[in-house]
Amino acid sequence: MAEQKFTNCGMELYTNTEMIVREDILDKAKELAGLLATSNEVQFFQQAEQQIAGNDHIQTLISAIKKKQKEIVAFESFENKKMVEKIEKEIDELQDQLDSIPIVSQFKQSQEDINYLLQLVMSVIRDTISDTITVEQGAVARSGCSE
Repeated sequence: MAEQKFTNCGMELYTNTEMIVREDILDKAKELAGLLATSNEVQFFQQAEQQIAGNDHIQTLISAIKKKQKEIVAFESFENKKMVEKIEKEIDELQDQLDSIPIVSQFKQSQEDINYLLQLVMSVIRDTISDTITVEQGAVARSGCSE
């Protein structure tokens, strides 16, 4: 076993590759993840995802968009700007058709809702920790002790 190293303040020193996570913290994180998984936002997202996967018209549009995207890559490699522009317009039209389908727009909204929910949870955690220690841009500010 490696010898333990300490800072001048007596705090145990760890390398970037070492990670210390208390089991109770991990348990609470898993509990929180379970709660988030049962949220209305996640439930709606999963239902919309299933409806989209089972809708032949939506799947045909998605496949057509993917095919057109591959065509763009090919024409870009030949430096054929005219064809790239033509195909980009075709993709825009297909995307507009796709976006006009209510379940697709609801699915996109549910993705945004889930992202907002996750950002909110992270903000609450960050703000709660910030009440105790100084946190800047995701990093803990150094204390007065030198290493």
